[in-house]
Amino acid sequence: MTSARVESSGGSPFKNGSREESGDSKDAPSINDSTTEETPLLRSGSGSDVVGSVSSVSSDPSEDGDSPDLDTPNQRVSRGRAVAIILSVYLLIFLQATNMSGITMAQSTIAADLDSYENAMWFTTAFLVAMSSSTPLVGKLASIFSPRSMVLVASSLFAVGCFVTSQARSFSVFILGRVLTGMGGGAAMALAIVLILELTTKRDRGLYVGLMNAGFTTGVSLGAVVFGGLISVTGWRALFWAQVPLSLIAGLAIYFSIPASFSSGHHSKEGSLASKLKRIDYPGALFLTSTVVLFLFGLSNNIQPIPLFISLVTLVIFVLIECYVAADPIVPISVIKNRGALLICLSQLGFMAARWAVLFYAPIAALAVRGFAPATSGSILIPTNLGFGSGGLLVGWLHIRRAGSFWLSCVVSFTLFAASLFMLSLASTPDVPIAVYIVIVFFNGLFTGAALNYTLAHLLHLTAPETHYIATSLLGTFRGFAGSFGSAIGGGIFARTLRESLEKGFDGIDGSDRDHSELVRKLIGSPALVFNGGLGPREHEVAVQGYVDAIRVLFQAAVVLSVIVLVIQAGTGWKGPADKVKDSEEVGDGGVQSDGASGDRR
Repeated sequence: MTSARVESSGGSPFKNGSREESGDSKDAPSINDSTTEETPLLRSGSGSDVVGSVSSVSSDPSEDGDSPDLDTPNQRVSRGRAVAIILSVYLLIFLQATNMSGITMAQSTIAADLDSYENAMWFTTAFLVAMSSSTPLVGKLASIFSPRSMVLVASSLFAVGCFVTSQARSFSVFILGRVLTGMGGGAAMALAIVLILELTTKRDRGLYVGLMNAGFTTGVSLGAVVFGGLISVTGWRALFWAQVPLSLIAGLAIYFSIPASFSSGHHSKEGSLASKLKRIDYPGALFLTSTVVLFLFGLSNNIQPIPLFISLVTLVIFVLIECYVAADPIVPISVIKNRGALLICLSQLGFMAARWAVLFYAPIAALAVRGFAPATSGSILIPTNLGFGSGGLLVGWLHIRRAGSFWLSCVVSFTLFAASLFMLSLASTPDVPIAVYIVIVFFNGLFTGAALNYTLAHLLHLTAPETHYIATSLLGTFRGFAGSFGSAIGGGIFARTLRESLEKGFDGIDGSDRDHSELVRKLIGSPALVFNGGLGPREHEVAVQGYVDAIRVLFQAAVVLSVIVLVIQAGTGWKGPADKVKDSEEVGDGGVQSDGASGDRR
């Protein structure tokens, strides 16, 4: 293993990953790192690595997997620093993930305490909107400012958000805390990927990004369990303020473990602070964030045409700014002109939105349909997230070990995912054995983890090497956006179906003159009331059936969405720039054109 070719500015990413330099890389000495700072964080990476980086750009389209660059990290740290970074990054990711799933178990208690039953869906949506809105901005800022400092800012923002949430006495203050927490969590996730890209080799990078995803899904699984088990003992406020010191400790540990010479991006150390601040595309950031927030707000609960129309206007303004005004755009439009990249991003948006429907509503199904205790209901996420981690690790370890097309693998994994969703829609009833339900959610997670790794690897094959960093950052933006998208749209479908079913069921109770409007309001915001709300036998039956109907309709809508994104994913094609170059050379030499789809069969 050779030293990373790190320049005084932290390394020019367009050179660090260049095949043009691969011939000299074996003898290239480390410039910034001392002899104690020469251990790669993870010996990982692949020509088909899960996430591309500016620092992993290749100038040679013939990514054949034999270049020494595949075994050369961009930057190095000592083994002790690496361990500290890994553990601290894991803690931040874990805390972020627990906030995404744990809130479903605490929702009923918080809604009752704040008297916000009808607005309970915003407990999750506000967090996800903030997270997805901040991710593209943080990805851009990471190429301007030192990730070392930005990690500290992200962890501090997360801590402040948790503190505000824990002290909230009103719905508005609680949502403010959730927004701040989401911004910090989204920044932490984006920066974690930056650290992996900079401190790993390429050959096994897919495997280690799979490990990061496994850490994230552990947090999602345990978050629901921990929140559900402790909320009756500690109260919901303690669950949030307890995260404050943990996030600060993790941020400080990463800050002091990363050498001051560490940087990412091609100009992160150039110029003064003032010049860096001037480089930020503030108008683009404002209109991009406004577009996301307005669009999701318009889709939440009841569809609102005015915010949706305004979001379309702000999107057009954002595109115009990026094309004609911004000197350093957040999302260069040239990347979007790549058909394969655009279709993959769109397919990931719908695919992950369907996946989030499972993560959000499988615990609610266990709670309101099967009558499980909150802690037991949250544990339903353990098998599906175990499957998610296993799927990503298995394909990263066994299959994604080369550069090339993964078109067929993407199509197959998408098809299996849609089939598992359909089975889940049929199994979300009290009559289906819980063992069968657990097996279905496990395979849903397995196919999800595999699909994410395959689509990322296929994206790198379809895009030019010099655009890998931008293309994969854009993919990350769409994936982060999918959580908010799925929460808003899925929550709206679920809430409307549940309300209609409950109102119809209560109206059909013979001899009942009771006004059930207040009960309907509470049942929509608090699924725990189905089995623990003192309902009569007929009312309980109506409530259970209402949740069965709502969950079935939601999952079947997710199946339809999955089929649509399957078609979109299939439209990406299998030939990338490398294939086109090879075809041109072979035609020029009188050879036979190669089949770009053969990447799946090599």
